[in-house]
Amino acid sequence: MTSREELEAQLDATRRQLEGLTAEVARNDEIMRRAQMRELHLLQAESLDGLIRALIDGLRTSYGVDYVSLVICDPGHDIRHLLLANGTPPDKFPDLLIVESIAGLAPQYIALQQPWLGAFAACDHQLICPGAGEARSIAMIPLTHRGKLLGSINLCSNDLLRFTQVHASDFLAHMGVIASFCIENVVNRARLLRSGFTDMLTGWHNRRYLTVRINEELARARRDRTRLVCLMLDIDHFKRVNDTWGHAAGDAVLQELAQRIESQVRASDVAARYGGEEFVVLLPRTDVFAASKLAERIRTAVAAEPVALPNGESVTITASIGIAEVSPGADDTDLKTLGDSLIARADVALYAAKSAGRDQVVVEAA
Repeated sequence: MTSREELEAQLDATRRQLEGLTAEVARNDEIMRRAQMRELHLLQAESLDGLIRALIDGLRTSYGVDYVSLVICDPGHDIRHLLLANGTPPDKFPDLLIVESIAGLAPQYIALQQPWLGAFAACDHQLICPGAGEARSIAMIPLTHRGKLLGSINLCSNDLLRFTQVHASDFLAHMGVIASFCIENVVNRARLLRSGFTDMLTGWHNRRYLTVRINEELARARRDRTRLVCLMLDIDHFKRVNDTWGHAAGDAVLQELAQRIESQVRASDVAARYGGEEFVVLLPRTDVFAASKLAERIRTAVAAEPVALPNGESVTITASIGIAEVSPGADDTDLKTLGDSLIARADVALYAAKSAGRDQVVVEAA
């Protein structure tokens, strides 16, 4: 081979090397761009349910994997309650696992500080990826809060070689940090929003929250062709408590009353302090007969024992309860008016209970 041919061969080799390097740079740029887009999508989530969808559905699409699950440790049921308060119960997300403890769910949780990549084993990963199907490899990305593991994002692939221990995991680790930050951010935001729906004295939801939820429950009742019952409860002779022992005693009575009512209602019921000494409980999928039995239990629980007052004295309280129901039809499109009417009718029944002597339950006249 002549020196000219050798030079051309060297140039060809250099050209191929440059083309390979250029292609690698382009691939790396694309990987970086996709990573930035994933993180931006998570950072833009404004609600808890929106972030959950972005973490599960969004990452499944973005990574092109077969299955994604999200595990979050929530021992105080805070996240669960925030989702419920937003009208999106956790069971609406089949690939979301909210647990009280992550102990025993997967062996990797014992020391999961960086992403763990490897073969999917049903005996190890079935609990955290119940819908993984034919998964053969998995990437477990830790979610942390102040150095404590609170769960993981689990990317599952039917390709055995998609996630292996020899793969670099820097991008996954960074995405886990961003996801952890986003979860903390939207949870704090949801808490702040919820505080605007909370009565500070009793810890119950307030009238503003009730206004939002009654529309949601009416829409659900209309869709499912079920009934919605409203209980309106008022403390008998509450003014006498304030006049005799002062407002601190009145506050103690309201707090105790809320606890006694709460001990009787179901988790699916919507309870709120309507104003003053009035409380409202919405009972989805309930008829008047069942509502009357519940109301009697509440009335009995309210009067069961005297309420201890701050000055050491005690007072026995009773409550009157009015009941109204509605079964929305397909033509009922003005849910606000329908909700206002339901509460007004329950209030009329409450007034009837007061007029009849108090400490009793009255169902609205048919």
